[in-house]
Amino acid sequence: MQNRPLLAAAFILAGTAIVSFVDQFIRVIAEQSSLWTFHALRSAMILAVAGAWLAVTGDRVAVHRWRAVIARSIILSTALIIYFGALGFLSVAEAAAGLFTAPIWVLILSVGLFRLRIGPVRVAAVLMGFAGVLLVLSPDADGLNLWVFAPVLGGAFYALGAIATREWCGPETALALVLGSFAALGLWGLGGIAVLSLFDGGAGFLGQGWITPTAEVLFWCVVQAIGSLVAVFFLTRGYQSADASIVSVFEYAVLAFSALFGWLVWGDLLPPLGLLGLALIAAAGSLIVLRGRNGAPDPDATTRR
Repeated sequence: MQNRPLLAAAFILAGTAIVSFVDQFIRVIAEQSSLWTFHALRSAMILAVAGAWLAVTGDRVAVHRWRAVIARSIILSTALIIYFGALGFLSVAEAAAGLFTAPIWVLILSVGLFRLRIGPVRVAAVLMGFAGVLLVLSPDADGLNLWVFAPVLGGAFYALGAIATREWCGPETALALVLGSFAALGLWGLGGIAVLSLFDGGAGFLGQGWITPTAEVLFWCVVQAIGSLVAVFFLTRGYQSADASIVSVFEYAVLAFSALFGWLVWGDLLPPLGLLGLALIAAAGSLIVLRGRNGAPDPDATTRR
């Protein structure tokens, strides 16, 4: 396939901009609904659109390794449940900073699982990335709250999902993997609703089960569903247009877009140390990806959302 880095960059930047924008409005959903209701509704919408598209085109989704796809979907959906749950109490930029530690986790896990040998440059990149996370999530040490580090755990699961994509799901199509992830997120939503109908989880975005959606919540769920589908299409096309080790660097634009849209939509402004932290995370991840072309597996953009 022809290598077209400029076209790939355009697709990736468009996809990350859409993701960063639509995720800003999780805050609106969190005020009126629950994490579990949101995922049940959004996944139902996305799967319905996908089903209609397949019916019209006559295409079918072929799965070669069901157990591998199911395992990957569970791992990746866990990462995204943590990420979206964190949006109930963090800004998009802060939550994305944790999630985008994934390349750092890929490197760490590859050392542990595959005995990958790494040099001082990538060791320094790992340290740089975690320093960036500390600056973004807790620039004020007096206000340290361990819950703000939940997105970093999401980044670890996201990294596992990236490794699973490469190691287990090579023969699968992007459509099969994307639909598997959305189906798993929908099951997370239904499971959360079922559990919280039996046990009182308290108030808040994470603690409530089914909440009958208002017109405003339905609107933003539709925006999320459409935005996610369009973003995944752009990200996938980006990775089809150029070498993945180069293209994946452009995904770090999501950190800048998240900070920008957070300021434009809500007036959220990271302090200078927080902005420095975002830059360190992006630099560390980019360095790991570029240095790891022949080493650790890189996260795949088709795993997003």
